[in-house]
Amino acid sequence: MSEEMQTGEGQGMQMGGAAATGQAGGQQSVQLLLDEREMRTTFANAYRIHHTAEEVVLDFGFNMANPNPQGGQQQQLLFKVTDRVIMSYPSVKRLTISLQQLVRRYEQQFGEIQTQPGPKPAAR
Repeated sequence: MSEEMQTGEGQGMQMGGAAATGQAGGQQSVQLLLDEREMRTTFANAYRIHHTAEEVVLDFGFNMANPNPQGGQQQQLLFKVTDRVIMSYPSVKRLTISLQQLVRRYEQQFGEIQTQPGPKPAAR
């Protein structure tokens, strides 16, 4: 189970993980302490997913025009990988559920999110 916490700025934050789950069908009270001293923030507009039987590997980065195109070749897009996250399948499932809930709430408030480039629909 994920628990929702509020940050000091009033923005919602989803927490999921083994520490947030209960035991034997009941809920267990656990105080969650966050250590963000080594956290770093990066931007990603692209991702790549690899998987094995035991884990899922998520590569994050950004797409950009190839800065060193070879003469005469068609335009190339470069995927610059900046971060890699390796997760277990149970963690991926909990993250998926949290992201689905987040997108559903966002779209209820602001309208459908377009996944392909094109004209933006009129705001609600």
